[in-house]
Amino acid sequence: MPMLSRSAVRILQYRYLFSGITVLVSRDSLDLPNEALVRRCLDNQLASDWFCEPALDYTTLMLEDDAPELSGYRWIPLREYFAGGKPDVPRATRAMSLLKWRRNTRFCGTCGGALHDSTEETARKCILCGRIVFPTIEPAVIVLVRREGELLLARHAQRNTNVFTCLAGFVEQGETIEQCVVREIREETGIEIKNLRYVGSQSWPFPDQLMLAFKADWASGEPTPDKTEIAELRWFKQDALPSIPPRGSVAYRLIMDKE
Repeated sequence: MPMLSRSAVRILQYRYLFSGITVLVSRDSLDLPNEALVRRCLDNQLASDWFCEPALDYTTLMLEDDAPELSGYRWIPLREYFAGGKPDVPRATRAMSLLKWRRNTRFCGTCGGALHDSTEETARKCILCGRIVFPTIEPAVIVLVRREGELLLARHAQRNTNVFTCLAGFVEQGETIEQCVVREIREETGIEIKNLRYVGSQSWPFPDQLMLAFKADWASGEPTPDKTEIAELRWFKQDALPSIPPRGSVAYRLIMDKE
């Protein structure tokens, strides 16, 4: 397993500078910062945290909230970087996820001791009791339900947008992925499904999810939004879609896949 390193300032091929959930790119493109800029940020102590991962050839920094503007560059949402279709998106996802994990994982939950980076694996180790703490990953399912050529899409109650997307939810302790799909669909819509089939997965660092994507066919019931998580449910034809999640998300892939 790759190990995180702060033993030396190594500026590797891929250079990710984050501020919150935004990433720094060139003013006119999606190119990442050059080595000189990254080194300048480190030398001027603009980063609240940083590390490199030589096995994956990247260096990443989380800049302080009050870091100055950086000439020739702009901040964009990481989701926009995803939508650009760059092949290094998994690296960017990993970098942000691990920076957030490090920020939130500073002390041992067993004895309260300080956690330091492990020299053997991607983990943190308690200096007092020796407990090993690994990065958190939250499995979640995302499902596209079909009926006679139509797609069931939902508008979320807790998001102030008109975007319609697939149904999704977190896996709970003691249930299988398949059971989670059936439960989430039933709770959020009141319908039953059949012919469940796995499509693929995507790491999604908002905050630290592993999205497991499925397609299913409607079996019975009239879709009724639960009004807690889902504000509206509608059937859409493939050639008359509403506003949907952007390219780069697994939801976009599910919706646009006509197979």
